[in-house]
Amino acid sequence: MGDAFLKRITYHGRRAGTIENETIRLTVLAGGGHVAEALHKPSGVNPLWLPPWPSIEPSSYRREKHPQYGPSDEALVLSGIMGHSICLDTYGSPSPEEFAAGVPVHGEGPVVDYELQGNAAELSLTANLPLAQIWFQREIRLNPDGQTIHFRETLENLSCSDRPIAWMQHVTLGPPFVELGRTQFRASVTRSKTAGANFSGGKSAQMPDTEFVGLACPRKGGGTLDLRVYSAEAPSAGFTTHLNDPKREDAFFAAWSPASKVLFGYVWKRRDFPWLCRWEENQMRADAPWHGKAMTCGMEFGVAPVLGSRRELAVLGSLWDTPAYIWLPAKSKIVAEYFAFLREAESIPENVREAAGQLIFD
Repeated sequence: MGDAFLKRITYHGRRAGTIENETIRLTVLAGGGHVAEALHKPSGVNPLWLPPWPSIEPSSYRREKHPQYGPSDEALVLSGIMGHSICLDTYGSPSPEEFAAGVPVHGEGPVVDYELQGNAAELSLTANLPLAQIWFQREIRLNPDGQTIHFRETLENLSCSDRPIAWMQHVTLGPPFVELGRTQFRASVTRSKTAGANFSGGKSAQMPDTEFVGLACPRKGGGTLDLRVYSAEAPSAGFTTHLNDPKREDAFFAAWSPASKVLFGYVWKRRDFPWLCRWEENQMRADAPWHGKAMTCGMEFGVAPVLGSRRELAVLGSLWDTPAYIWLPAKSKIVAEYFAFLREAESIPENVREAAGQLIFD
């Protein structure tokens, strides 16, 4: 893929490349590889999250020079995060020993520099993860229908050892697409579970460490929280694990804004990514850089059911007879393909599936 015609821009102070057609403009950051913008041009709405703090290149982050990103282990990731990021090859915090050796929260995937190449309708980003010894490539193509984005990702293990890894698509949605009590969600999920009591400092309204079905989340004190609609309460927060329906070949999530009529979501093969994790941060976190201002909904699909170090995921092994990590074999490659959709709709579909490269909405 040549890069003679790739449009290179600065997006909110960041080095980026952009591709577009008549209805979609997609912008990808060189630092961290984040899909920062999926602009629906007719409505002017980008469903992806733009944090309410200034962003810098992750490669320029230094804890002593950038206290505005807070004292937590997540500060490096938070300094440059936007939109759809990749968690590779951990999901959440690494072990204390890995962190001391330089492995960031969510792995190197969301913080290394990527080489961008492409043309007007296709873009490729590649990077070496030196600590993980993984080569990663994400290829993105705007389909001719003007409503579908095709992703193809390749991981290559450069080491001589089989590796247990996490590989997650950290898709985070934000305002104006996300609105209190209005934005709707659907997903092909069955068994579900809330995070433990320590998540969000115990302030979440979700009943901790409790199993449930679908998107009807148990609430502390009784009743349910309907995860099909973004919370009308502020502040709110939570993290839930969802098993994608084992009876389906495809899995999906869809999000719809009644205000803009924009429908956005992803479709993937369940064999590649059996888990969906839903993360909500709605003006709850008061520490830097959050300062109680962020409103997000993360719809994170991949190979891990919970946030945890490689060691913790390996000890867990599986949940509901489904693996909690995948193996990346020595000197080998694995590939996954998936789709995103961005279009106008009068309502949210109850089902989305793929057939012969075409998305079908039911």
